[in-house]
Amino acid sequence: MHKKVLLDNVDKIHTTKMGVGRIAKNLEISAEPVSYCISKLKKEESRVKKEGKNYYVEIDDCRITINTSSFTIITAHKICK
Repeated sequence: MHKKVLLDNVDKIHTTKMGVGRIAKNLEISAEPVSYCISKLKKEESRVKKEGKNYYVEIDDCRITINTSSFTIITAHKICK
């Protein structure tokens, strides 16, 4: 259900200038962070849950935090499993 909301609004997903650097650093990626996060969201095995004002996308070794009303990617982190 929550994943469908994000996929239906994928064109609205964005981040701030500061978010770009923070996400790239936290995930240790050189790719453009918004495109990278959207590609992770689109993976069939990604899981999305809503807690308060945020969606949390968990896939592979990362957790992406997206604001529910603005669709802003707030941050992303590597997670240990």
